[in-house]
Amino acid sequence: MSKDIVLAFSGGLDTSFCVPWLKEKGYAVHTVFADTGGVDAEERAYIEQRAVELGAASHRTVDIAQPIWDEFVVPLLFAGEWYQGQYPLLVSDRYLIVKASLARCQELGTRVFAHGCTGMGNDQVRFDLTVKALGDYEIIAPIREIQKEVGEVRAWERKYLEDRGFAMRDKVKAYTINENVLGVTLSGGEVDRFEVPGEGARGWCKPRAQWPEKALRVRVGFERGVPVRIDGVGCTGPQILQDLNQRFAEYGVGRSIYTGDTTIGLKGRIVFEAPGLTALAHAHRALEEAVLSKAQNRFKPEVGRKWVELAYEGFFHEPLKADLDAFLASTQARVTGEVEIETQGGSVYAVALRSPYILSSSKATYAQTADWGVAEAEGFIRLYGMSSSLWSEVGRAAASAKGAPSS
Repeated sequence: MSKDIVLAFSGGLDTSFCVPWLKEKGYAVHTVFADTGGVDAEERAYIEQRAVELGAASHRTVDIAQPIWDEFVVPLLFAGEWYQGQYPLLVSDRYLIVKASLARCQELGTRVFAHGCTGMGNDQVRFDLTVKALGDYEIIAPIREIQKEVGEVRAWERKYLEDRGFAMRDKVKAYTINENVLGVTLSGGEVDRFEVPGEGARGWCKPRAQWPEKALRVRVGFERGVPVRIDGVGCTGPQILQDLNQRFAEYGVGRSIYTGDTTIGLKGRIVFEAPGLTALAHAHRALEEAVLSKAQNRFKPEVGRKWVELAYEGFFHEPLKADLDAFLASTQARVTGEVEIETQGGSVYAVALRSPYILSSSKATYAQTADWGVAEAEGFIRLYGMSSSLWSEVGRAAASAKGAPSS
């Protein structure tokens, strides 16, 4: 009898290849598609049909839209940083994909799990470390198994499938595409070669020529750092992301080309689009800057950068990340209010905000009014700059004594 194995399945080239390859190795392949809400009904139907067509023993679609909001999007907003200052961790659904897949393993009574990651990228680290954190399972990665033997892996995978009568969609032939509620990433072809991305390397974001003429303005309401309202209407987290993805993609917001350091040390280059996350990050940052103390605003980014680094490199279940989660959540106690964000295309700005916790005073406004006088201001400056002023004064005195220049 065939041995049951659960495969995390997306319907793309790599996971499509895995199904017949594992079957030929004697496995009964049970596919799991973890749906974040980032694909429409037509795409979900295609993924299910694709699994059946490839010979999966069973297929399961699992809704993880709310978990990915609770376990990743909210903490990412709290962190307030992106990896290397550029990349919003759009592949962080991997941790929840593993969780859903291992739940299916338990249902089937198998301890064998498979994924379609290559041996060259970051996802293999995220998948493997998450599996190890959650239980004792055997991990099989067919792409890693073949890569030493076959040369150009993606071309070999395509031929393998075509030789067995399985056609590939044109966009999958050209690029590796990852799409979820967080956004879209595209790699492969000219993107990997550090050349100008072609028009095919485009997901949701409209090109400049198609941006609407009228500016878009949206109000985002926050409670303790968590987005809860859009234009005054209460929404679930996934609804907020889906709404903002659709509206801001029309204006090309959140599209970029990113080159960064992968976990294993190679340089990785992708095109990514994250309209909703980009809009939320700008709104959240603007509110934080207004309600947190000076010391909080200075120190918190250091914690945020470490949180993002751990999440990016596969350490989603590292104890330090849990410690950082607790600190970041504590900073959100007063991050409550509404922020108006606006785009005229490409970029997004926070143009207005309201909160009962804004650190402002009726007696003093920057560059306008103050309830202190000249003596107080001069006294503050004298004490605040004492160390630097003394350094210059001592230097001048010493130089004068030696008859040398004071510098």
